[in-house]
Amino acid sequence: MPLDFWLTSGLLLGAAFGAGVLNAIAGGGSFLTLPALVFAGVPPIMANATSALAVSPGYLGSTLGFKAELRALPLAQLKRDMLIASVGGVAGALLLLVTPAKLFSGIVPWLLLFATVLFAAGPAIARRASQAAQGHASLAKWREPGLLLAAIYGGYFNGGLGILLMALYSATGESRIHTANALKNLTSLVLSWLSVAAFVVAGAIAWREGLIMMVAATLGGFFGARWSRRLPVQWIRLGVIGTGLVMSALFFARHH
Repeated sequence: MPLDFWLTSGLLLGAAFGAGVLNAIAGGGSFLTLPALVFAGVPPIMANATSALAVSPGYLGSTLGFKAELRALPLAQLKRDMLIASVGGVAGALLLLVTPAKLFSGIVPWLLLFATVLFAAGPAIARRASQAAQGHASLAKWREPGLLLAAIYGGYFNGGLGILLMALYSATGESRIHTANALKNLTSLVLSWLSVAAFVVAGAIAWREGLIMMVAATLGGFFGARWSRRLPVQWIRLGVIGTGLVMSALFFARHH
């Protein structure tokens, strides 16, 4: 095998494993998987679709971890949320697939930067969302339209999705943090798997890269869950923010 093959494989495996660890502890895994795929030579739209495939198994484990909270919620509400997430996830995926490649290449740096800023502001957003819910009960009516928009964003570009969903659920009346987290994980699972299904049908997945990254990301998620008890989350968050800023800068430089 040529040296380039081993270097590229090492880059993809390392990025996917790191993404699994990050997603298990603090989120932000797409800051590693998407750039790694692009730097490995995968076209940006296909790289974004393959990145979504790579991190998708992690959502199942996260959702199963909150079974008790989900069982306590009305089944009709869960079905409604899943339906909205399904529609939004597929719509976002289709929107990505019809975006011209050159246009998407131009907006990738902005999407990465937006997701980085969103991640950095996550705790402040959560606090404000909770305060807004306490002061404005009428915000509850925005839950379903907000969920649809968040799901479309998640199907199009996954970065920062968890923060958007947590803020949405908190702002629209869900005061129990574990329940909001459970809903966030379930919604992410549904919309990500359906958006990936749309990418598969459209032939937008780089399978060789995607499958090895799925395995590495799943392993990373397993070890990340164990390491999360020992690693200071604040350090991880700072690392994710730094990675997002560096990757955004590299993509801006690459585009220009």
